[in-house]
Formats: sequence, structure tokens, C-alpha cells
Amino acid sequence: MIDSSAILDAKILVVDDLEANVLLLEQILHRAGYAHVASTTDASEVYALHRQNGYDLILLDLQMPGLDGFQVMESLKELEADNYLPVIVITAQPAHKLRALQTGAKDFVSKPFDLAEVLMRVHNMLEVRLLHRESRNYSKALEQKVREVEASRELIGRQSDELKRLYAKVVAEQKVSERLLLNMLPYPIAQRLKAHLDGIADGFPEVIADRFPEVSVLFADLVDFTGFSAGMGPEQIVEILNEIFTDFDIIADNRGLEKIKTIGDAYMAAAGLPVPVADHAVRAAHMALDMIDAMARFNELRRCNLQLRIGINSGEVVAGVIGKRKFIYDLWGMAVNLASRMESQGVAGRVQVTEATRGRLGDPFVFEERGTIAAKGMGELHTWFLAGRTGHP
Repeated sequence: MIDSSAILDAKILVVDDLEANVLLLEQILHRAGYAHVASTTDASEVYALHRQNGYDLILLDLQMPGLDGFQVMESLKELEADNYLPVIVITAQPAHKLRALQTGAKDFVSKPFDLAEVLMRVHNMLEVRLLHRESRNYSKALEQKVREVEASRELIGRQSDELKRLYAKVVAEQKVSERLLLNMLPYPIAQRLKAHLDGIADGFPEVIADRFPEVSVLFADLVDFTGFSAGMGPEQIVEILNEIFTDFDIIADNRGLEKIKTIGDAYMAAAGLPVPVADHAVRAAHMALDMIDAMARFNELRRCNLQLRIGINSGEVVAGVIGKRKFIYDLWGMAVNLASRMESQGVAGRVQVTEATRGRLGDPFVFEERGTIAAKGMGELHTWFLAGRTGHP
């Protein structure tokens, strides 16, 4: 493991044609304890600067006048013997992320910037980079970087007052960037996480966890998506999944569910957290039926025959954010495992629910009794198919 002080002493270069973005990133990194933060607004300088200084990390904007970020990364490969580019790209275009990773970048930061995301990605990237550097026995180069860090601290100190004034000018942009954190975490959890970050010197939060006695958990899976996508290019696969899951995100917002995560071609959401609600099962049932309808519309538009398999269960869960690096809001407990079984042992094109969820639902839903199934690791379960709605959705 790399000592945390070595990570904070690493050399970072910020490259962006907008001076406000450069100064904002320098301020974020400096406040987190990173002392050696250099910058340029001229992409044509990056090759020479890296050749001279050997940065541990380059935060590189992809869209700049003259040389763009992709051209810069190609030129940097000449300086790295094994093409290990210490680059985190900065982009507001989701489509550019895959291309950047293929070009050699190791990670990305989305615009507008978010404090938690920047610190998380920079810390992870630096840890990997410094481990890589140690394996190549670059001890002399690292000693030189430490000396340059000390020199840069004086410059950063002299510019402190000016940076504070400029920082105030981009407060509005920071507020916009907070939406990224809200896309990663539920709003109440994001607020608690930010409060932790503000009060912790090293920028990493403590464990955030809660118990919820009444929650409905929904799992959905695209049946045989692997076979469907065989022969497709990576861009096409990502485009299709993005289109489908974006529709699901909209449904989750409209029905009052919290999207938890996607894993490959599977989608997970929950109702009744982080703010408890009495009608969590109703919300989950409506979302499941809406997802089936959305899948039908997608098939008609794309002229294909993809099907969803959906499972829902209700009960007690533990939810929270764990770890000190990559933040994700996740759920644990028997209720979660049962919901997963409802999906995995369900039927393509149908919504399977447990007795616990069925008991919390009534009008306006229509059910078909499936009967008893053998759930792996859980014994015999009495289940139902959610067949539709009797009234207005």
C-alpha cells in the first residue's frame, strides 16, 4: 500500500482551456491536501511539461481549441515506456468516455465538477500510479517530485487570496455540479456525505448506514442480452443499454423509487428509502408494469424482441454507503436476496412478487397465482405474477 502522505505529495497537472475550471480544480485539490498542483490552459504545452516534470497524474480536458485531449494522449504515449498514461480525462460528453479509455486514459471526471467525485478519482488514480512507479524503481524521480511539491506550495500560498475570489465566482457552477453526486446517491444521503466530507481532514467519510423495516426491492434483468448483443460493437451495446436504463430512471423518478445500481444488463431499484413511505409496494408494482410497457415500446421502435424478467419483494433492509473511496448506496438483507430470487427464478416478460409484496397490494392490481417455487438457498416460496392494473395507472 502507498502511504497517504506519498499520495498527497504526488505531482498533478490540470489541463483545461477555461481558467475558471483550472482554478477550481486547483482549489479543490489544494484544500484536500494535495500540494503539488500545476496547470496550463494550452494543450500544446502538455507534452513538454510532462517530459520535463513526469507528473503522477494529469487531469485532461478532452474538448479544447487546437489540440484536443485525444491528440494530447497520443503524444504522451511517446514518454511512457509501457503506454501507462497517468491521465484522468475531463468531459461532459458520455460518448467520449469509452473512446478516452480506449485511447489510454485510466479514468474520467464529468463536467460540471463534483468535489467528492474529483477527490475519489484522483486519490484512486494516484494510488495505482505510485504503485506502478515503485515497481519500475523510479525512486530518484519521486525525490525530485517531492522537491518540486515544496516549491509549488509557496506559489500556491501567494495565490491563495486570488483563488478565493475566483472560487466565489464559480459557486454557481459548483451547485450545478452537485447534481452529479445526487445522480450517484439519494439526496438525503448525499447531504450527509457532504457533511462528513466537510468535517474530515482527509476528505473521506465515515460509514453511513440505516435500517428500514418496510421497503420494496425491485430487480429487473434483460433476458439473454448477451446473446442479443453478440456481434455488436461496444459503442452500440452501451447506446442500447443507456437508452433502456434511461427510460427506467425516468420511471423510477415518476413513481418515487430510488435507483440503487445497474450491474451489466440488470437494474435494481427500491421504494421506501432513504425516506420511508407507506405505499412502497404500490410504487414498486407500478414501476414494474411501467418497465414492461417501456420495453414493449423499445422493441417496437428498434424492431427487436428483448424481454424483461422482474422480481419484487418487501420487507426489512439495511442500506448505506460503505468504504472510503468509491461511494455507492447499496442494500443488504434477506428481503434483498428474496427480491433477487424473484427475478432470477421468474419468467421472461412477467413480474413475479412474493407473498409479502402481494399482501401489501390490492386494487388497482391484477394477480395470477404462480404457486410454490423452490428458491435456491431459501426453500419453498409461494409467489404471484403481477399481471396488470384494473384502473388508471
